[in-house]
Amino acid sequence: MATGPLPLTAESMEDEDFDLESLAKYLHLGAAQLARLAERGQLPGRKVAGHWRFYRPEITFWLEQRIGLAEPDDLARMEGVLERAVQVPPDELQSITDLLPIQAIAVPLAARTRASAIEGLVQTAARTGWLWDERRMIEGVRIREQLCPTALDEGVALMHPRRPLADALERPLIAFGRAESGIPFGHPRGVLTDLFFLLCSTTDRGHLHALARLSRLLSDPKFLAELRWADDAAAVHAALRAREQALLQ
Repeated sequence: MATGPLPLTAESMEDEDFDLESLAKYLHLGAAQLARLAERGQLPGRKVAGHWRFYRPEITFWLEQRIGLAEPDDLARMEGVLERAVQVPPDELQSITDLLPIQAIAVPLAARTRASAIEGLVQTAARTGWLWDERRMIEGVRIREQLCPTALDEGVALMHPRRPLADALERPLIAFGRAESGIPFGHPRGVLTDLFFLLCSTTDRGHLHALARLSRLLSDPKFLAELRWADDAAAVHAALRAREQALLQ
């Protein structure tokens, strides 16, 4: 299912809440359009003393859902806006290849249940030394999966906590694991999941950028097949690098 473009601006993402005007500026949409969406229940918000207020984590979650439904061209437009943003810390716009080092790749990932997949991939991420608090990350991912599973139709899950855990990380990173067989991971139609990514971000903006870029990479069935047939972590990393380089040409 396709949606319209995913416009974002370079406005600060540090405040917890938006009013109607700041959200319109952030999303680069008209305030009247956003008010109509909120009135219809299509945009998460609430009225306080007669004025719309929007909680930032709910807006981030709403954007995540739109990313999951978007076509590759829309994802590319979203990336382009983020990459042109002013005052963006360089580590927020690293390539997926740099965010996912070889030591954060588990092939195979020893997991047969959703819980063991989450724990195993968090432990894999911790091997980098960039993730300091495994317990918090496991709990954060578990809560996010209970809220809304991240399993996709292609047998891929894009796991992450609901909010960035900046104080649990030295720097942003991504981990990858491939289970030997499909695992029930909460897909609404029962599709089994065998490819797992864990996104560990330090800011909302960095998280959305990484999610959009990774979604673009995974839109290619040939790349998914390469991930499933790769012999080891080095082969996975090489396939990822080649796919990302081709995408950015």
